[in-house]
Amino acid sequence: MATGQDLFSLAGRRALITGSSQGIGFALAKGLMEAGATVVLNGRNRDKLAQAADALGATETLAFDATDHAGVRAAVDAFEAETGAIDILINNAGMQFRSELEEFPAAQFEALLQTNIASVFHVGQACARHMIGRGAGKIINIASVQTALARPSIAPYTATKGAVGNLTKGMATDWAKHGLQCNAIAPGYFDTPLNAALVADADFSAWLEKRTPAGRWGQVEELVGAAVFLSSQASSFVNGHTLYVDGGITASL
Repeated sequence: MATGQDLFSLAGRRALITGSSQGIGFALAKGLMEAGATVVLNGRNRDKLAQAADALGATETLAFDATDHAGVRAAVDAFEAETGAIDILINNAGMQFRSELEEFPAAQFEALLQTNIASVFHVGQACARHMIGRGAGKIINIASVQTALARPSIAPYTATKGAVGNLTKGMATDWAKHGLQCNAIAPGYFDTPLNAALVADADFSAWLEKRTPAGRWGQVEELVGAAVFLSSQASSFVNGHTLYVDGGITASL
């Protein structure tokens, strides 16, 4: 087994990251590339995907809708056959919608279910079928501080992220025997396009800084270390774990 810095090297590995044309997914793509991985960017918007690939350079792209089970399966199978193995999957695709629960639109609830949790199943299963055959693979699901906590106006989002945490445990339970490590990263409050409205809200930012022991918003680059660790040999016996990267917010009252 590798030792020292080699434990964290991703040289020779290929990582598919869903929803990676911006925000957390884009930052993780850049970080994994710097650790030696070949990165496959994914998204539904081909123009945004092309722009992200141009910005990063030396990446591959695979456009598909992560909520379309048949489309995901076809895209992953074709890529594996024509290009090569996907060694690492980061299920990052996600969305947010805020509304009081008693007025929450049913259509938005369904969209959250499909984007935040069904996509993890669809892409996870499609990639795992190939990883199982090779006896190795890394699956990292992007959960949230809302996997453990709730706050007003996002109850359905909280439900989906709680499900991501439990699906991660289920993946590990079923697939660890095949040589896969399936874990999750749960970001706290990060300055991303998804949180733009909250970042712009001075009152919310002031509350967050008081509520978080670290006293600030997270920066997306601070998620890279956790992703590299869970993608590398250094986490060879870590399975079914949710790693909170949240400035301590889940540790304190």
